[in-house]
Amino acid sequence: MWSCVILVLTSLAPLALSLNTRTKAIANVTRLKPVYNFGRSFLGLDKCNACVGTSLCRKFFKEEIRFENWLSADLKLPPSHRKTYFANYSADAESWKPVVISRLQSKYQNELSDRKICISASKKVKCSIENVLRGTERFQKWMTADRLTAELVQSLPSPLLRCPSQRLLDRIIRRYAEVRDSGSVLMRHFTDRNKLRLLYTLSVNTHPIILQLFPGAEGWPFVRYFGSCGRVIVTPWINPIREFYNASLEIAADIAHQLLQITHSLRNNDLNYFFYYTSIHDDMFGTFEDGRLYITDTSTIGIIDKQEDKAFVHEISGKKDVFSCLASDCKTDLFPCEKISEAQNFIKICRDILPRLLAGKFSSSPSLQQKVDRFLKLCSDEMLSTKVTLEAAGWLMELLKSQRSCDPHFEYRYPECKYIKGY
Repeated sequence: MWSCVILVLTSLAPLALSLNTRTKAIANVTRLKPVYNFGRSFLGLDKCNACVGTSLCRKFFKEEIRFENWLSADLKLPPSHRKTYFANYSADAESWKPVVISRLQSKYQNELSDRKICISASKKVKCSIENVLRGTERFQKWMTADRLTAELVQSLPSPLLRCPSQRLLDRIIRRYAEVRDSGSVLMRHFTDRNKLRLLYTLSVNTHPIILQLFPGAEGWPFVRYFGSCGRVIVTPWINPIREFYNASLEIAADIAHQLLQITHSLRNNDLNYFFYYTSIHDDMFGTFEDGRLYITDTSTIGIIDKQEDKAFVHEISGKKDVFSCLASDCKTDLFPCEKISEAQNFIKICRDILPRLLAGKFSSSPSLQQKVDRFLKLCSDEMLSTKVTLEAAGWLMELLKSQRSCDPHFEYRYPECKYIKGY
């Protein structure tokens, strides 16, 4: 019997030695594997709670958000001075989606606003910016407030908060994604740090707030907000509209038609809000992989509540403080809300975007090109009435609709366009 036991142990010894050797080898490989260290300063976590949020930090540190050079041999962080980074996002660690990691301000702008905070409290160039902001009169009011009111956001520079209704402010609290127990219009479930993060975001750049208020999943023309970590946010990767200025007639006509449709929906929607462009640029719009057009930068979009009596639609003014100046020089002057025309959006895109898409595209039909050019001239003329501008934009939309091709290339509307008449 003992001889059998000895024989078995003797036969297992080489296997045990082999397993031990392999375990040591794996351990050595694990130790030698480069660790992708984001660093708190790269993401802006060292500045929290004067930051956007922390909802995506776990995914960053679990390597479920990876920069585009993640799989290369050199796993160094990209330069910190860049404002945007291409990356990949995974919900299941198997399938990956292209995304963009963005800073709400450039590194220089962040440093400048942080310096303003310290100077406002007569501190040195570097200080605890969170402590300074917590001690301000505005934040002390936020600390005791149960509900977000116009008084709490007065003189903040964003066009979103230029003339807010209580309905819009309640929606901000109810939809704010950086707190766990969202859904209530009351801020009783907000911690002090939650309030500071929201106030900081509203003061610096309201882009992530608008994406949370009006998600694309509900039919709004805005890109998805995945979340934030420190001072960066993550949104889907989009082809900017400028990449299609030299595209074929079919593609250019489709994108131009979508842009007019989106602009029309910004003044006619189920919630009765009027979204208006204070300025536009060609990186403000882009297409997803299925060809659908989205607004990718909402930072210059203002909102007027059309359910409000016009007598109450007015600018929220008030004494400016450090929160009024984090993203500007405190001299920001926006057009009074009651004087904003519903033609403003069409004037801007007909003047600054659509000519780049449609110029010379109808060379095979000079008469059609003349019509397009005439409609563009009409809807971009600030001296014409609102009625003429809206009519010209409508005519142009119908003309472009007839030029769109029903082709599988346009996945967002195929095969519906093949089987539904007048799609």
